[in-house]
Amino acid sequence: MPKLFILFGILSLALSACAPKALKKCEVFPKMYAERPMSILVLPPINETTAADAKEYYATTVAEPLSLSGYYVFPIEVISEILKSEGAYDTEALVDVDPKKFREYFGADGVMYIRIKKWDTAYYVIGGNVTVGVHCLLKSTNSGDILWEYDGIIVYDTTARSSGGGLGGLIAAVIITAIQTATTDYVPIAKRVNYMVLQTIPAGKYNPRCDQDRDDPVVVRKTTK
Repeated sequence: MPKLFILFGILSLALSACAPKALKKCEVFPKMYAERPMSILVLPPINETTAADAKEYYATTVAEPLSLSGYYVFPIEVISEILKSEGAYDTEALVDVDPKKFREYFGADGVMYIRIKKWDTAYYVIGGNVTVGVHCLLKSTNSGDILWEYDGIIVYDTTARSSGGGLGGLIAAVIITAIQTATTDYVPIAKRVNYMVLQTIPAGKYNPRCDQDRDDPVVVRKTTK
């Protein structure tokens, strides 16, 4: 019995060591509280998936949750058109541009870079799912420093629940799963990812909780760049 307790103790320590740590927002993102950006320019997302339409669809889901977090968000479509007219619609070409340039040209306090990591459909024997994952990074246009960075992923299960038994029920479930997976709207899933990720950003000036969320917990995990 003592050996069993020791084993459980070792397993508990191992699991706790692997589990993501929860720290205070002010500890994880101190520069956000120091610089207090009020306006954010969101660059067109960088699409790292094979879904050609992911960039356009995802771009429609960012402004609302970021605004609700308390920030003035430059009109994303307008910024995209301006950049496109200047031949710089692909954000990959802007990653190495000094963030201070965005203050100079647009007057923004911060510039946000978003990478779409997952925009996928997956099938397996009797099931399927749709996955949306993003990595977000906010840089100061004053200092050039990274103020905030986080990523998130949601896997939406599209598996059909069989209402009948036997081979016929299984075949029906497979067909329904294929249809549901193929016709799933990615936009609501992308919105859920955004709300999940942006819950971690310190509240901005236009949010009632501005400067009152310093002690809110944030799960710290390794971000995927």
